[in-house]
Amino acid sequence: MTRTLFVTGTDTGVGKTHASCALIHALRASKRQVCGYKPIASGCVATAEGLRNADALALQEAAGTCEPYQAINTYSYEAAIAPHLAAARHGPSIEVGALDAAHRALAARYDTIIVEGAGGWLLPIDARTTLAGWVAAQGWPVVLVVGLRLGCLNHALLTVESIQRRTALIGWIANVLPPAPEEWQENLATLQARLSAPLLGCLPAGVDPHIAAAALNLQPLVDAGVIV
Repeated sequence: MTRTLFVTGTDTGVGKTHASCALIHALRASKRQVCGYKPIASGCVATAEGLRNADALALQEAAGTCEPYQAINTYSYEAAIAPHLAAARHGPSIEVGALDAAHRALAARYDTIIVEGAGGWLLPIDARTTLAGWVAAQGWPVVLVVGLRLGCLNHALLTVESIQRRTALIGWIANVLPPAPEEWQENLATLQARLSAPLLGCLPAGVDPHIAAAALNLQPLVDAGVIV
């Protein structure tokens, strides 16, 4: 049975890709067959092979699979704006059925899928649907990435409240963003005291994901039956 974890963040630029890649490396080190999936990406670059997104490419490299790019990233938009706006301006529109089909195809080949969201938790994907709604419909557990910077306490607590109304928050990862604020350890301690979900690790600043993976503790995910 394939297990899927959805990785979201408190905002754009908090380190979702860094944390997702570290998770993938940690899972690979524990001999699990894992693949990353970036359903929707904006801010892509035009290449001879088509639009390419740096985050999706990083997931592809971290997993070390032979999956073609299109299997890793279903919707790619060149404009660096919210995906639903890019889709409305330039097309194609985002179809939930296409996201479901792409995930099913990967789930047939791997025992663990790390799905990285775009933007924050409540990102709109069309006029009425949010990425959070799609994740909740799948029943996937969520890992929240918190970038340790000014404002992170409020953003984290609000995001956790929203996640827990919809699905399970199975853990969270702290990411020390460079330059590390002087009070990052105090912010980390505050969140540990207030969040009931386990801290899976604190990723140091300026370290490659395959090295940062050593800072992660997967045991809470194993104990919860989220990964096997």
